[in-house]
Amino acid sequence: MRLKVYLGAFAILLSSMASLAQEPAKMMSPEEKAAMDAMMKAATPGDAHKNLAGMVGTWDATVKMYSQPGGPAQISTGTSENKLVLGGRWVQETFTGNFMGMPFSGIGYTGYDNVKKQYVGTWMDSMSTAVMQSAGTADASGKNYEFTSSMDDPMSGKPMTVKQKMTVTDDNHHMLEMWGPAQDGKMFKMMEINYSRKK
Repeated sequence: MRLKVYLGAFAILLSSMASLAQEPAKMMSPEEKAAMDAMMKAATPGDAHKNLAGMVGTWDATVKMYSQPGGPAQISTGTSENKLVLGGRWVQETFTGNFMGMPFSGIGYTGYDNVKKQYVGTWMDSMSTAVMQSAGTADASGKNYEFTSSMDDPMSGKPMTVKQKMTVTDDNHHMLEMWGPAQDGKMFKMMEINYSRKK
């Protein structure tokens, strides 16, 4: 019910903004024009979104999972299908593969929030009923991204902070690494995924 109310209010706001945009500028108050300009700026994809477009395509993925510091890696493979959605504002990743001999699938969205001025993302998969939320930055090259993510720890039931780093090697290869807390609270590398563009 709340979603319907929110969507209805948002539609009315957009309708009002569209009506204002069609009126001569002299008929708009400074506040109305400022609100319209801010809305348009927040909604328009920019260079940060173009950087993410390099992720689009079909990728072969090799996944290494570590259950404890210094422990052996559990290796699995999968396929990642990435596409731009919502007018180039988000990259949607659909992952299929296996984990510990069981089918595994996940879906995530990565974009850039013009208001917060940071990259943001979500991740959901078949091994959990929770949503991981991420926020981070990229360096000037647009090839190195760092995210801080929050997810629920199924053991404690409390939020757990993890760190992620994505490194773009070239147009056909990139790597995602993730660090989380061990039992002693110290961060260790939990996962590494190497992506190669499918030929």
